[in-house]
Amino acid sequence: MTSDPTLKTADGRPFDPAAYEVHLRPLTEDEGGGWLATIPDLPGCMGDGETEAEAIIDVRQAALEWADAAVADGEHLPAPSYLALDAAE
Repeated sequence: MTSDPTLKTADGRPFDPAAYEVHLRPLTEDEGGGWLATIPDLPGCMGDGETEAEAIIDVRQAALEWADAAVADGEHLPAPSYLALDAAE
């Protein structure tokens, strides 16, 4: 997985899926088992996998696709929220 160097976040930084916080939760057997990963800063961006690591890899790949679609729709890519917290301290 590589980031497209032309993709920039709203604050001008290169878009890097690994910079975003990932939330994980186990999926129930009714949901198919495994793990669900989401990136709260990228609404609707999610991935899954049999293991936590697989789910994180999947959601980071999904983040690249999410970013491409957002840019195609004329949207700005949000900066990772933790960066805003670091700047405020």
